[in-house]
Amino acid sequence: MNYKGISFYLSLFCFPISILAFLNILYSSYFDYFLSINSYVITLIVSLVAGSSLFLTGRKSKKKLSFIEQLILVILIYLLVSFLIALPFYLSNYQVTFINAIFESISGLTGTGFSIFLNIKYLDPTLIIWRSSSQWIGGLYFLFFLIFIFSNKQFNYKMTNLTFSGEGNIKELLLKIFILYVVLSFFIFLLLNIFDVRMFNSLNLSMSLISSGGFLPTNSLDKIIQTNTQKIVFIFSLLISLLNFFIILNIFEKKTMRREHKEDFYLLSLSIILILLVYLNNYSGIDVIIGVFSSLSNSGLSLLDSNNNLSLYFLLITLVGGSLISNTSGIKFLRIYILLKSASSEITKLISPNSIINKNIFNSERKITNENITISFLIFISFIISLFVLCSILIFDNISFEKSFKLSILTLTNTMTSSMFGIENIDFANLLTSSKLSLIMFMIIGKIELISIFLIIKKLFLKD
Repeated sequence: MNYKGISFYLSLFCFPISILAFLNILYSSYFDYFLSINSYVITLIVSLVAGSSLFLTGRKSKKKLSFIEQLILVILIYLLVSFLIALPFYLSNYQVTFINAIFESISGLTGTGFSIFLNIKYLDPTLIIWRSSSQWIGGLYFLFFLIFIFSNKQFNYKMTNLTFSGEGNIKELLLKIFILYVVLSFFIFLLLNIFDVRMFNSLNLSMSLISSGGFLPTNSLDKIIQTNTQKIVFIFSLLISLLNFFIILNIFEKKTMRREHKEDFYLLSLSIILILLVYLNNYSGIDVIIGVFSSLSNSGLSLLDSNNNLSLYFLLITLVGGSLISNTSGIKFLRIYILLKSASSEITKLISPNSIINKNIFNSERKITNENITISFLIFISFIISLFVLCSILIFDNISFEKSFKLSILTLTNTMTSSMFGIENIDFANLLTSSKLSLIMFMIIGKIELISIFLIIKKLFLKD
């Protein structure tokens, strides 16, 4: 195991937390929030010391990591960075326990949006910004993981190769992702400001939307998004996080959109069908459209109340998720497509053995391979296993079966609890420690897939 190499890369993910802490120190100083400034100073020092120590340990190491070492690196990044992000929560004046602080930080990093705070309006503004920035940095890190680690050809269970060519220098590509991510965040922030959303709310909401997160700077979305123009901007922002992250980049580089982004066109078509199905059942309005896009993008931010009678419908949509190259979770539309097409092909073979089977993906040049089918099936099965295990654990915490089932789905799809799903106002702070630890573990699994844990266990404990 290349421990020094892992240390080197781990150090690189600590320094951005130092930058966030420094920015919060500046914000606290400018607006005279001196009561909370010490927590960010401590976070700045700890993150710098941790990052520097890891960097010095691994700077002379071999920088090439095996796929399993890369998976271990991802898990260590989530654990170490969540600890650093948890410090301001733990050191705040709100008497947050260490496990609750870790829970809040993991929820932010994975873009899930579960919160131990019931009344956001009473929080220190600096802490609200810290919550939102944890989502923003988590979304950026995950995009890096998709390109740098999960595009590994050794075992590409994320199947990113189906929507990402992988061409070009990796460092240049990561720089492009960073620049585009910052630009899109600022663009959403600017749009919200133009249409009269308060600047503080625009800043926090833009960081949530770009990362498909669920943290809000207020107790409910309807206190921020009220006019139809604001709702349209909100829908547009959800679309950015739902579709392939490179779609904007490819527009500017004048690449053939029809060939490069067929998955996105099918996702948009699916969105229209899902909206029409709701409208055919005598539901209408722009809030319903927000509900569909919010569910599909695994955000969970909604303007619908709990009396919508569509909670199960929206919950099932979260299982689909967005593009393979996005911050969304879920089983993923392309995997479901592969499973359905391969199943229909097998049925066609039984009925008409001499039929010519079309194995092309979205009628493109790419073909469905046996590996694609196997991985899609394994992901589907592992999702069901995760759902059963987490639901069983939550039931022991005196949570009803319905709530446990819904909460488990939302955890595995990294979607916040919402009245849209008929589940809200859960007091996460007072759950059993076993429940919180389970939710923390499965929030991470929701991002990196259960299959990655099996691969690590096989490598570490089941050696030949």
